[in-house]
Amino acid sequence: MRILAVWDNKAEAELISTYLHVEENEVRMTTSPEGFRREIGSGRPTDIILMPIDLPDSDSAFELFSYARQVFPDAPIVGACSPSDVFRVVRFMAHGMSAYLSRDAGGDYMFLIQAVMKSTLDAVRAAREKELAQKLRVEIESVRKLQESVLPKNIVSPPGYRICARFDPAELRVVGGHPVAMAGGDYYDVFTLADKNMALLVGDATGHGMAACMSIMTMHTLVRMMRRQEYTDTAHFVTEINKGLCDQSIVNQKGRFITLLYAVLNPATRILQWSSAGHHPPLVQDLTTGSIEPLAGQNAGGLPLAIDEDSEYETYTCELPENCRLLLYTDGLEEAFPDNDESNHFGKDGIIRTLADTAQLSLDKTLARLFEDSDEFTRGSGRQDDTSVVLLEYRK
Repeated sequence: MRILAVWDNKAEAELISTYLHVEENEVRMTTSPEGFRREIGSGRPTDIILMPIDLPDSDSAFELFSYARQVFPDAPIVGACSPSDVFRVVRFMAHGMSAYLSRDAGGDYMFLIQAVMKSTLDAVRAAREKELAQKLRVEIESVRKLQESVLPKNIVSPPGYRICARFDPAELRVVGGHPVAMAGGDYYDVFTLADKNMALLVGDATGHGMAACMSIMTMHTLVRMMRRQEYTDTAHFVTEINKGLCDQSIVNQKGRFITLLYAVLNPATRILQWSSAGHHPPLVQDLTTGSIEPLAGQNAGGLPLAIDEDSEYETYTCELPENCRLLLYTDGLEEAFPDNDESNHFGKDGIIRTLADTAQLSLDKTLARLFEDSDEFTRGSGRQDDTSVVLLEYRK
């Protein structure tokens, strides 16, 4: 602790300084109101202040107390008074004094000063941390609401198809095991193009918090602007999105980037065209044969977005089976892991197991099970990354 103290008895001041010089405390002791005022005005870093409330009288001490509060608003002040003057403490406590101790005639209080000072500083810091945590929760919730506001509210599926989607923010466990939902950079969208084809995409910005959310909001704006234009293939679309994001410092500063999987489905022919910017390929489940496989190898696609404006992307094309499900997802789903066991992921195998187990369930229940199974795999610690899933089904 960096302690600033003033005392009205030189002999006691020396003893108090000795008692306080423990645990690497730094103590500045003065024995006069003038010296105390000079120390306050010096601006030297101070964690906590000790002073009598009658130095040299109650009104003068209150003036010094008010000055100290003005200069060091974050430093708690501990007052000291004789037992007969305890009633005077009320005035000081009402104006921000954090604690006080009673100066008994035998001087036993001096043995308590170190403990009182430390416990007072700890209590004040804990209260401030709690207040800051609450403010952060409010801010995080505001960011999350902003993030969720860009997700599609009602997804219209073509005849013969069903589509459902879900976003879950990362979840951290804090003291007492309470979950705190984080703000982050996951994103999904589903919309119908002018030619009646269906566009599906998922994106994942690095990191959490406002920066990741703003990265995704920037990409969302570009996607919404560019969907009105005509693009012959998905690679062209992703290329233009990448060029737009490379010009945005909020996205690419400090090594940030976004992965993106963009797909376009022709409902009539079941031809799916897709491109990847650093994102893993979709999984397709053949409901007739039971096979569940990625549409391409893990390395299919180009660099994530906002790294290189000249990056090139490839268009992949396939025909979906007559009875099938298609899964687009961000890595929060497969990278779920139990607390303190980061090498043990739910993984693609876990996703495939769940899809196989739920083939006969409705699409909504299958989507719910994917999240439930992934979360259960963490053994209560919660997924520590955002998770977005788009699940499409076609039955003939």
